[in-house]
Amino acid sequence: MPAVVSRIFARTLASLAASAVAGAVAGLLAGAAAGWGVAAACICAILVYHLWHLAALARWLADPVPGKVPEGMGAWDDVLTALHRHERDGMRREQLLAESLLRFRRAAQALPDGVVILDAENRIEWCNDTAAAQLGLDARADTGQAIANLIRAPAFVEYLAAPDPTKAPAIKVQLGVGGVLALQLIPYGDAQKLLLSRDVTQAERLETMRRDFVANVSHELRTPLTVLVGFLETVRELKLDPQRTRDYLGMMQEQAARMHRIIEDLLTLSVLESAPPLAGERVRVKPLLERLRSDAQALSAGRHVISLHAAPEVDILGSEAELSSAFGNLVTNAVRYTPQGGEVRLVWRDGPDGASFAVEDTGIGIAPDHIPRLTERFYRVDRSRSRETGGTGLGLAIVKHAVARHQASLDVDSRQGSGSRFAIRFPASRTVPVENLIPDRG
Repeated sequence: MPAVVSRIFARTLASLAASAVAGAVAGLLAGAAAGWGVAAACICAILVYHLWHLAALARWLADPVPGKVPEGMGAWDDVLTALHRHERDGMRREQLLAESLLRFRRAAQALPDGVVILDAENRIEWCNDTAAAQLGLDARADTGQAIANLIRAPAFVEYLAAPDPTKAPAIKVQLGVGGVLALQLIPYGDAQKLLLSRDVTQAERLETMRRDFVANVSHELRTPLTVLVGFLETVRELKLDPQRTRDYLGMMQEQAARMHRIIEDLLTLSVLESAPPLAGERVRVKPLLERLRSDAQALSAGRHVISLHAAPEVDILGSEAELSSAFGNLVTNAVRYTPQGGEVRLVWRDGPDGASFAVEDTGIGIAPDHIPRLTERFYRVDRSRSRETGGTGLGLAIVKHAVARHQASLDVDSRQGSGSRFAIRFPASRTVPVENLIPDRG
């Protein structure tokens, strides 16, 4: 642009010099008056030429429409052409910046974490949809609002008021019902900050479950081990009669068997959690249900009425070992928690929408507040009764994992003192008609 200005200045001086020459020639030919008149006319023409282009440029500058830079003639053509080129380059740079900003915002929108851009005064400049959902923000209405006025959790307000919160580690804030977010400020630009939010609810829940699991395992194994150690010391230190020794050895065997059952159930859970997806082998339902009834009768030893209501027309695609374990746990619980003389019913139903296996009993029932936690590991409604019946507290956790691996669901309907009903429902995609069964070759 400076070179263009220099050129127009040089051309103007040349035009003025030409006007002076024209006036001098006219003065020699027609007299001084004519010479001065010709020179004045030329200068006026040069002035009009510049004023006309300046006016056109002033009008455009007052309302600069992109792509509408006025055209010029002569020396002004270079100036206005250079201005047009400069404007075009500026538009290209603005477009690139706009595209870069759009890409940044799209990338920020695609992040699984929340992103909020704050200015030097901690006012919101922009946030992605994830942050809006997690923090309860309105991306448009809350722009320009102080973040502390919208997130009032005391821990976050204290974090924000720290001398240099960007150097502090992330904090965890509970928002909503049971939701936990990790929030962290990161310096950005000259005086801006990024507020990052991450939903760590599931991670916190898993960590709590891990701690509870370790504590529960330790507690469950400590009790029988304490009994074993005590009896061993008694047998070793005291001279006991044979009958007392046999009694102690029997109780020791009972506690050892209890630890064995806990370990077996833990191994079963571990296998279910780490096992590959099911191959979908055919599980013959009828013989499986017959075995379950026989096992229930053996466990009951005649103390209950055991009945099977089933006319299966489909088989299940899945794992026979896992289904046998899941069904068996439900049947075992029903027998253990049903008083003598009660009834345990095994019910199978199938149809176009799928199939279901239910265990119904007339036992002690379960209070409603316990039902949501029944499938947690080592969760017991009544710990003392569980130990009396030999339960490990892992049976329904095994049922939950086995059911989930078959895309099925577990429904629990129970009332305290009125019995319980546990039902496993299989989708139609997991069933196959019995008539398609290929007979075994013998």
